[in-house]
Amino acid sequence: MKTDESSRKGALIDPALDRESLLIDARRELKMPARRLFGKQLVSLGGLALLTGCSLSDNKSVETFLTRVSRLNDTVQGWIFDPNRLAPTYTPAEMTRPFPFNAFYGIDDVPEVKRDDFRLQVSGLVASKRAWTLPELYALPHAEQITRHICVEGWSAIGRWGGTPFSEFLKRVGADTTAKYVGFKCADDYYESIDMATALHPQTLLTFTYDGETLPAKYGFPMKLRMPTKLGYKNPKHVMEIFVTNTFPGGYWVDQGYNWFGGS
Repeated sequence: MKTDESSRKGALIDPALDRESLLIDARRELKMPARRLFGKQLVSLGGLALLTGCSLSDNKSVETFLTRVSRLNDTVQGWIFDPNRLAPTYTPAEMTRPFPFNAFYGIDDVPEVKRDDFRLQVSGLVASKRAWTLPELYALPHAEQITRHICVEGWSAIGRWGGTPFSEFLKRVGADTTAKYVGFKCADDYYESIDMATALHPQTLLTFTYDGETLPAKYGFPMKLRMPTKLGYKNPKHVMEIFVTNTFPGGYWVDQGYNWFGGS
């Protein structure tokens, strides 16, 4: 009876499959920012199959394999995330002008949120579930940062964001900071969630301004969560509801295969 590594790999990878074609497909998927494994390229298909416990026998099993590798990546990023390490900051002279618009729709489809009617809903594991008006939010302690936005598509831009430290807001609403997740629902049907450690990071801002002016609609009015420690798709715009939970909430792109942790 064979007990060497090759026999164990053979038990997990169907010999009827074209191994080289499968390797090419898996390498291509794992090179995507949403599929990275510890920031490195795929080394051994068989080794990763063993690590994830997947049997690679058809298209469905390959997708299961890739999803498990992505979730493994999420776990490792969570382990190595330092809640006290700051992202680089920049000077006004280094800002990108104009700061680019980016969304899953065109600029003509940016949602219009009525300032006077807006109420931020807060729910889940918080002591205070009351709604917040914009004047109430604007009166919170203010902080600014000039940081780099890194897009999963391969570009980056430096912008100046102003708002209140998100940790301060969570404190004001009596959030259970031992909970696992903070989720966001947006005016444009976008939704996202983050880990609590990132929510409490000193550079995570609930932003109301861009470059000293009220946050423009194209950048996320009435508010955007700005996290320089995360890739761009993790920074929700047009935030309408915030909730704290221990149930995994997913996210718009995460539910389509992107890494959930999304560290930059």
